[in-house]
Amino acid sequence: MKIPKIKSKYCKFCKKHTEHSIAQAKKRERSSLKKYALARLKSRSTGKVGFGNKGRYSRRAISQFKMTGAKTSKKVDLRFKCKVCNKITVQNKGFRTRKPVFE
Repeated sequence: MKIPKIKSKYCKFCKKHTEHSIAQAKKRERSSLKKYALARLKSRSTGKVGFGNKGRYSRRAISQFKMTGAKTSKKVDLRFKCKVCNKITVQNKGFRTRKPVFE
């Protein structure tokens, strides 16, 4: 899908319409060592030593789940950078496309 590199839109920091440059955010991996991820893991694993279900650790690999790989596209994460104040805003609603092309 073709997306323009520059778009005029409302900047909530300047409180007026200005030109914004559009870029796609880079995909980052979720950290499994964050505070709440570790707390959740600890709470799930309490009382699960010994026999029986080991919760998260007794599952198959995600690639073997039934519905994995069903969709052929991902939602694009666009960032709009104001050319006046250089503040970055995120798009409020993503849309699906296979390959965004900026022109």
